[in-house]
Formats: sequence, structure tokens, C-alpha cells
Amino acid sequence: MADTHDRGMQIRREVLGDAHVDRAEAAKTDFDAPFQALITAGAWGTVWASDAISRRERSMLTLALLAATGNFDEIPMHIRATARTGASKTDVMEVFQHVAIYAGVPRANHAIKLARQTYDEMENQDAPA
Repeated sequence: MADTHDRGMQIRREVLGDAHVDRAEAAKTDFDAPFQALITAGAWGTVWASDAISRRERSMLTLALLAATGNFDEIPMHIRATARTGASKTDVMEVFQHVAIYAGVPRANHAIKLARQTYDEMENQDAPA
């Protein structure tokens, strides 16, 4: 498990960025540490570590699943990750159009709203002061 955890932490940092992971690690408590270990090894060290599909494709699948299942809290984090996974804004819009057809327009609409807000935040962070 240590190997998948270590690999998971590496992938997590590559996809989400050091600042995000450092904040999450600093906020970790004894209560949620087992859950953090589970997702680091399981999601990041196994699923995201697989090279069977590209990170771009995996990013798109993740966004589609989050939107389709109504798990909106993690959409901004995964929109930010697209800067590292290679999923473009066009890719993301294609994803949410699929969600609209196969999982419902309200879910896609809300996901698009979150994506727009997150892209705006990302662009404002990169803009010179």
C-alpha cells in the first residue's frame, strides 16, 4: 500500500498542484487521515496512475462523472486540474454537453456555471496586477 500511496501522492501533486495538496495535507486531521490515505492510494495511486488512457481523457471522464452524479463540490478543483491534464475548455464543454443529454440539463447547466466561475478565477490569478 505504501507504494500506491507514494505514487498516488506524486500523481495528485502533478494533477492538482503542490499548493492544493499542501493545503489539503495541512488541513488533514486524525479523523479524516484514513479517508485521505484511501483516496490517495485508491484514486490517485491506482486509477489516476494507470496509463491505459491519457490524463486528458481521465480528466474529462472525472468531470463528466462529477456533474452527472451531482457531485458539484469537486468540479472547481478538477477544472483547475485541466491546466495540468491538457483538457481544454472545448473538451470541458463537450463533456458537459454529454452530461446534458445523458444525465440532465440542470446538472450540466450547474457544472457549466461552476466551470465558468473557476476559469474566470484562474484567468484573474494569471492576470498582471
